[in-house]
Amino acid sequence: MERAAPSRHRFQRLAVLGVGLLGGSVAMAAKRAGLVAEVVGYSKSPSTVNVARAAGVIDHGADSALHAVTGADLIILAVPVAAIGPLLRQIKVAIGPTTLLMDVGSTKADVAAAAEDALGRAGRQFIPCHPIAGGEHSGVQNARATLFDGHRVVITPLADNLPADIDAATQFWERCGALVSQMTPADHDAAFAAVSHLPHLIAFAYIDAMARQPKGGGYLQLAGPGFRDFTRIAASDPTMWRDVFHANSAEVLQQLQLFKHSIAAFEAQIRQGNWSLLESMIRLASQSRREWSTPTPSDDIA
Repeated sequence: MERAAPSRHRFQRLAVLGVGLLGGSVAMAAKRAGLVAEVVGYSKSPSTVNVARAAGVIDHGADSALHAVTGADLIILAVPVAAIGPLLRQIKVAIGPTTLLMDVGSTKADVAAAAEDALGRAGRQFIPCHPIAGGEHSGVQNARATLFDGHRVVITPLADNLPADIDAATQFWERCGALVSQMTPADHDAAFAAVSHLPHLIAFAYIDAMARQPKGGGYLQLAGPGFRDFTRIAASDPTMWRDVFHANSAEVLQQLQLFKHSIAAFEAQIRQGNWSLLESMIRLASQSRREWSTPTPSDDIA
């Protein structure tokens, strides 16, 4: 059964599985935009559901993922990427023939494969998505309706997705304030290994190296804005990033080799005292950074 024309599509019941920063923000943004009549939420921790309900992030709490999605015509999976396949198997029996499913994970090839494996034919109703929004502070207490405003959401449609469902997903995110682009899952994972996953790995490794130094704690007391800006993402959720590095290990390792080659070149100039060449390398990097700007609605990263 094909979905009706999705213009200004309004869903009767949104089920959010994983009511944290992203899941809670999706619920709040959808309610702000008038996209949903009611929101039901589920998280493994009952206290999280209670906090979300008390704050008005969700309208109702569910005691299981299966109960949450029963009767829902839109399902958002806001759980670690490694949990998406098992979760889809749990809820498969309650997914309606026209229910739209989306995730918010940072990797897409593994999520696409998990959806196709877990759902079978119903996998055509699953649209993999990646909102490029969030922060180092997780939890529903940090959720906000404006989280996606002006931020990119990448949709990576599957071969069997209906055009109407892709349009409905696109309009949903646009009305939540986002700028929507489309990529293949493979292209997405290659791109974000370079611009997101590797930077997080470097930040984690740098803080690890600092913490292991005998005088590291004292050095940290002297750190200023540059340290703060460079290391902000090192405070991100460990479980989520473990899953990201696992899911996208091949692409992350490829980017890591390129980075190691570059850092070795910088090291060589310092060891050899090639200060003019070092300055040229720094100048090129500095210029590239100055010329970079965050995406605008007219940009197309697909």
